[in-house]
Amino acid sequence: MTVIKINAITVPDGSGDELAHRFAARAGAVDGTEGFQGFELLKPTDERTQWLVLTRWASEDDFQAWVSSPSFAEGHRSAAERAGGDAPKPVSTHSEIWSYEVAGGSQG
Repeated sequence: MTVIKINAITVPDGSGDELAHRFAARAGAVDGTEGFQGFELLKPTDERTQWLVLTRWASEDDFQAWVSSPSFAEGHRSAAERAGGDAPKPVSTHSEIWSYEVAGGSQG
């Protein structure tokens, strides 16, 4: 059963491009992780300020193992931090994780 994790990130006007840039800078960091099935960064196309980070996992255990791993912590550090510098200011003002499992659908 596929587990869906959505990180709903509230991003102030004018900061979305920076959020997308930061995600692009670490693209592929989770690829190859046990149970990882896919990732999408969803940009709002209306007046909403929440961007959605959608990940798919084979199981809750696989997701929790990744969150507890050193690669999770490393993947969430900025390039500046990895080079020994200071962390950049946060782009978001709020974030929360939503959890779902696939209950139905179709293959396109």
